[in-house]
Order: sequence, then C-alpha cells, then structure tokens
Amino acid sequence: MAESVSITLTINGTEHSINVEPRLLLVHAIRDVIGLTGTHVGCDTSQCGSCTVLLNGEAVKSCSMLAAQADGQQIETVEGLAHADGTLHPIQQAFAEKHGLQCGFCTPGMLMMSKALLNENPNPSRDEIRHALAGNMCRCTGYQNIVLAIEFAAEQMAR
Repeated sequence: MAESVSITLTINGTEHSINVEPRLLLVHAIRDVIGLTGTHVGCDTSQCGSCTVLLNGEAVKSCSMLAAQADGQQIETVEGLAHADGTLHPIQQAFAEKHGLQCGFCTPGMLMMSKALLNENPNPSRDEIRHALAGNMCRCTGYQNIVLAIEFAAEQMAR
C-alpha cells in the first residue's frame, strides 16, 4: 500500500484535513472519506459529468482528478448550493420548477455545471447553455427542460 499524504480541502466553506493514498480520486475523497455523497460516480472515465464539482469556481470532473491535486483548494459540491436556512439556490429551484430532473442521478453534476456557467455568463443563450452542458450526460430528460431550467435560473438570479 502506498504511503498516505496529508491534504486539506475546503469544501462548501468547511476545512477538512485528511490523510489519503496518493492515487485516491477527488470524488472518492469527497464521498468516502468526507462523507458528502451528493457528488455522484457515474462512469469513472470523465465522460458523464455526474461527479462535477467547482474547484476554485471552475467546473471540474472530480473522477479525473487526484485528491492530492486539490490540496489547499476551495471546492463546492451540490450540498453547498442551498442557503444555510435550507432555502434552495435559484438553480435548484429552477430545476424543480421547470422539470429539469427525472431520476436525479445526473442532477448534482448538472447543477454544478450550471452554477459555473451562470457565474461566468449570467445571461447565456440556449446555444451557450447547450455547449456548457456538452460534457454532462442525462439519460432521462432529453435536455430540453434542463436548458429551460438554466434559462429560468438566469432570469431569477438577474432580479
């Protein structure tokens, strides 16, 4: 067994100092070591986007990054979207209102990718939304309602 390394991850504003094997993927550190299971493991090949988190504000697929590479970084997971009082983030509310989810498996990755998009471009066109979602797969919705949800979230966040 490889020697473990000490790393510190700040996830959703909370600092976590953990020991991990150098080969441990970030998604497994988040889910299995820290216990935040909202980030899903879909494919382990960086194809589906279910594991998308924000690393220093940028969307990354946490199944394609080693936990040690994220040492000292700021990470936001789907658990960090809702407000402290439990009120849903406008993106979460929009997905619910516009039926942008069905089985829910891809939803955490879609929400985090949407947040990254809207942080960078608060008023994206439908083509820009579709382009941003190109790395995230959904097998249920056909994407139309996801696109509508992101448009709606952008409108709500602009108010």
